Amino acid sequence: MKHAVAMLIATAAISTPAAAFQETQEQPTVLDRILDRVLGPVEQAEAEEPATAPEATSAIEIVLAESFRDQDRVRDRYRRPEATLDFFRVEPTMTVAEFAPGGGWYSRVLAPLIAGQGRYLAVNTDTSGRQLDTAQRARAESWPQRFAASVEGWTGVPAASVTAFESDEIPDGLAGTVDRILIFRSIHGLRNGNIADSELRNLRDLLADNGLVGVVQHRAPASETWTRSNGTRGYMKQADVIALFRLNGFELVESSEINANPNDPAHWEDGVWTLPPTLRNGQQNRDRYVAIGESDRMTLLFRKVQ
Repeated sequence: MKHAVAMLIATAAISTPAAAFQETQEQPTVLDRILDRVLGPVEQAEAEEPATAPEATSAIEIVLAESFRDQDRVRDRYRRPEATLDFFRVEPTMTVAEFAPGGGWYSRVLAPLIAGQGRYLAVNTDTSGRQLDTAQRARAESWPQRFAASVEGWTGVPAASVTAFESDEIPDGLAGTVDRILIFRSIHGLRNGNIADSELRNLRDLLADNGLVGVVQHRAPASETWTRSNGTRGYMKQADVIALFRLNGFELVESSEINANPNDPAHWEDGVWTLPPTLRNGQQNRDRYVAIGESDRMTLLFRKVQ
């Protein structure tokens, strides 16, 4: 048993910095706490008959309670990260890709949750065909390094544990190996940029045959007109999102109302950005919008068609 545990720890260390395992480290990192939850403390594992420990906190609960999420936590009531990742069947040992991570709200959950035992990937949209000036091109090319550094600054997860790339530049050996691809509130942007089809094709190449794609997207009423549900206001019809994925080689596995908000009529002239956290109209009717909360959202799970 001693040797088996040692092998598990060695395996986990492949994607976790050596410093995380040094006995002299005064403040355990979030990766340490998760690995202790999964493997148990080394000294306990080496005992012939380990004492029965009380029920431990889950890995996701450890991450959600971290102090680096103090500013993010106010959004948990609307985004329900624990229930959402459970619905997407995410496990800490998986290879998980977050698509278009943006400001990193979900990155600050996923990177510490995954990096210690699995592999966390950050995938941005393909910029190779866009008309960019020199500064824009340089910024796009530096995004992988900058984003990995941001994750380390946010969470303490080492930048070396983050694999970041554009969707058309899949690193060698990764194609067809990813267990989960997660897309949070980004489908409307792909449609607005006329890149939804090409991006979904790229993501399909990345996904393992038994992998799944989880989607959270602002939802328009099924009766809404095309011009008000085509993505320009952030909202899209659930049936349209399902059809988009079907056209690009995916089938719906399951849907959920985890992120639904029946208080959002989804009719705002300024779109989803009227509501928190953006509050585009500033202080005008602020109390009303805050009382509604964030937008009504669909939560969908897809697999790729063979």
